[in-house]
Amino acid sequence: MARKIKTKKKIKQSIWRSGKKINWKIFIACLVIVFSVAFIGSTFTDTGVWYESVKPSITPPNWVFPVVWTILFYFITIALYYTVTSSKGKYQVRIGLLFGINFLLNILWSFFYFTSHNPFYAFVDIILLLLSIVSLILVGWKIDRRASIILIPYLLWVCFATLLNYLTILNVK
Repeated sequence: MARKIKTKKKIKQSIWRSGKKINWKIFIACLVIVFSVAFIGSTFTDTGVWYESVKPSITPPNWVFPVVWTILFYFITIALYYTVTSSKGKYQVRIGLLFGINFLLNILWSFFYFTSHNPFYAFVDIILLLLSIVSLILVGWKIDRRASIILIPYLLWVCFATLLNYLTILNVK
């Protein structure tokens, strides 16, 4: 029995620890990139009169969103770091392109939804955003499984946001 516990513990540690030291320059660069995306997206976010008039009743309180997004953006930073430091060759270019597309779609959703007040365009964008997250998870799995695992909460939250966006289009309160 003791042997099984040690084996499980070893497996658990091997998933999260690669044995490599953290490259702080790359980690900080990832942090700056990801939180720049967060900042740019937040400049388009206005929870004023229009938003209050269209948001579905299942929408969490406004204070929940910045808390959840801050945690998710930190997870995205870690996933970006894992994939950047673990990828080589064609995967490095592919993962960089996928993250870039994901970041652009993330920013555009805030613009379409909050600034343009166009839930339909935002819905099209968020479907593409979901596909980009799934792509990041699938490609990331080949590079560093930790990156894929840590992106799952992001996928789940954006699925919930997709539901809210859809309910806004239907004008369901």
